[in-house]
Amino acid sequence: MVIYNVTTNVQEEVHEDWLNWMKAEYIPAMLDTGKFTKALMTKVLTKEPMGGITYSVQYTAESMAYLKTFYVEDHANMVAKTAIFKGKIVEFSTELQVMDEQ
Repeated sequence: MVIYNVTTNVQEEVHEDWLNWMKAEYIPAMLDTGKFTKALMTKVLTKEPMGGITYSVQYTAESMAYLKTFYVEDHANMVAKTAIFKGKIVEFSTELQVMDEQ
């Protein structure tokens, strides 16, 4: 199992709009790609020196093959959806391998 983690810092002026959009539109669209089995959204409690509010969304995929297929088939489209918040969010992603779950 692998996790595609996207960490996003959101400017406070668009925070509520972004959060509602993520819950109602973006995360469901990510799950609708069929590449991920679940998504977990968390708020980062550490204050960022640059300001804003930071979140992490972890999308779980059954294998690296599913994640690679996501990159080929869906990634560009999903990135394009975030354009409505251009200049108001900063994002980076990481790939995580699940080693143990208890």
